[in-house]
Amino acid sequence: MDYAPTTVPATVAKILCCQCGVTMEPNPANMCVSCLRIHVDITQDIPKQGTLQFCRNCERYLQPPFEWISCALESKELLGLCLRKLKALSKVKLVDAGFIWTEPHSKRIKVKLTVHGEVMSGMTLQQVFVVEFTVANQMCDDCHRSEAQDYWRALVQVRQKSDNKKTFYYLEQLMLKHKAHQNTLSIKPESNGLDFFYSTESQARKLVDFMSAVLPCRYQHSKKLLSHDIHSNTYNYKFTYRYFCS
Repeated sequence: MDYAPTTVPATVAKILCCQCGVTMEPNPANMCVSCLRIHVDITQDIPKQGTLQFCRNCERYLQPPFEWISCALESKELLGLCLRKLKALSKVKLVDAGFIWTEPHSKRIKVKLTVHGEVMSGMTLQQVFVVEFTVANQMCDDCHRSEAQDYWRALVQVRQKSDNKKTFYYLEQLMLKHKAHQNTLSIKPESNGLDFFYSTESQARKLVDFMSAVLPCRYQHSKKLLSHDIHSNTYNYKFTYRYFCS
């Protein structure tokens, strides 16, 4: 009579944790996960607090060194801005990141991060921690210029001599749809139209090109010399575009 050979399952040797004495599978540190997390902190070089500069006038955040960007609360753009603030985050592997809800008026933004890092002879440890950012008010350069006198460098005057203002209403909807007013410093109503003020001539030219593409029109271009540096041969002008709607 033949008997099938029996296989004895291999047993994994167990050891005791060198700190708390709990039974565990051996590892290079000879410590359980709980004790390892107590004695080793892979996030010690990552700051747990930070500051975000926010302009209340245009509702944009400062992206160092000089760029201001628009970010909604709990958006991926704002999350990316927060992560770029953590310089030592490159020393570990980022697994997950997300926002913890806070009151919108609290001026606090909390980000929950999950990271992996190697400790003690190649062991991988996962840790979860929270970084709190404080939102500090700081006026951007564009809003500074808008608050000062004589801040604008280019002007677009939109005019239409007509009792029917449907063309202006149509132009307003197109500008909102395509965000053609995004770089405008201020808008001033006039008797027969509107005045759009810009910090550079190129921004004003973009608006003129946009309106020329969507409406039948004609425009005039002029410039006024403000100052002239004879040593560097630099000229400072103010530009005006006078735009007439049909």
